[in-house]
Amino acid sequence: MTTIDTTARPTGFFRDTASVFVRESRPLVRDPFSVMFSLVQPLVFLGLFGPLLVGAAGGDVAGTLQWFVPGILVMVALFGTASTGANLLFEMQTGSHERTLVAPLSRSALLVGRALKEVVPLVVQGTIVVLVAVPFGFSLDVPGLIAGLVVLAVFGIGFGALSYTLALACRNRDWMFWMVHQTLLFPLMILSGMLLPLDDGPAWMQVAAAINPLSYLVGAERALLAGDFGAPAVVGGIIAAVVTCAIGVLIGVRAMRRAS
Repeated sequence: MTTIDTTARPTGFFRDTASVFVRESRPLVRDPFSVMFSLVQPLVFLGLFGPLLVGAAGGDVAGTLQWFVPGILVMVALFGTASTGANLLFEMQTGSHERTLVAPLSRSALLVGRALKEVVPLVVQGTIVVLVAVPFGFSLDVPGLIAGLVVLAVFGIGFGALSYTLALACRNRDWMFWMVHQTLLFPLMILSGMLLPLDDGPAWMQVAAAINPLSYLVGAERALLAGDFGAPAVVGGIIAAVVTCAIGVLIGVRAMRRAS
């Protein structure tokens, strides 16, 4: 099969990326309910897990929400982007991905355009989660929310690219995709401190959290949504997001080229 790669032309790359982004975003426009349906899990955590934390905090609803809601936003980014490779698996199984490969599109743009598409539902869902929490006492800092969503978007691009890479590696064994997905996702979530503080946890858990990029992302989101732009945690979260994005896109582009 003949493929064309236009990555040598920057203008061609950006044009191809935009084309892929528009193509991948059309299902979201035609079926916005899918974005709303993906909110069920984070809202369940917010509605059922949140009250338990409030009780443990002595009834401090506002303080608990300020601590807990940023973690829910990171959860939205984690679960939303980690599952995106399933869409690519389906396209490879139905043959639509192969038809895309014969188009005169940059292989890099195919990956980057797909990953950028994940920013749209991430921003929409994150905003809805925060707005739902406001009537219950969450203090909304608009600039902090915008900055927090930007950081999550950068992280989401990289993590989504890693999900696509996993899908390409498991193209003939979709069960392996879900096995790796479930095996990694929940430890990453628990060891990030997004649901429970890890300060009183065992030493091994704190060591694991220290090498978990999500831990830094959660810390940054808590500082940003509180309006504390100067907190050291913000720098750590930005670095974690940028490094995840760079590694994810680099590995993903190489995997997409090899698959071509």
